[in-house]
Amino acid sequence: MPKAKKNGHAIQDEIPSTLRRSDEKAQDTFAQTYDAAQDEYDDDARAARTAWAAVKHTHEKVGDRWEPKEENGPSDASAEKGGLNSEDTAGGVDANATKEHLYGIAQELDVQGRSEMSKDELVAAIERANEKKTRDARS
Repeated sequence: MPKAKKNGHAIQDEIPSTLRRSDEKAQDTFAQTYDAAQDEYDDDARAARTAWAAVKHTHEKVGDRWEPKEENGPSDASAEKGGLNSEDTAGGVDANATKEHLYGIAQELDVQGRSEMSKDELVAAIERANEKKTRDARS
């Protein structure tokens, strides 16, 4: 099922709920990339992975939505390598961002103990907080 209308805008009922709570650019990036990848690969799972990779290049997950990144680029070591690999991703957290940026996101999400966390610990804590916010938003 196509995710974008003929005008390129996302079909709201066809995109994930976290994207419906995000800006139009994130929605349209996902929808257009998904449709192009589906045409190319004829594989729903591969199209979805490709679409999420495109969103993660320009946006990062903050709570239950996707927000534009300060700078476009891969979000984690797995994304830098490209293609399928066995490494875990950071779940939409921009693991390549500065520790100060991650600390600000953790503060926004009210992550406890953030001031004593390493960069890797901040990434993991933000990922957990994002998952919780998304679960809560869906219920």
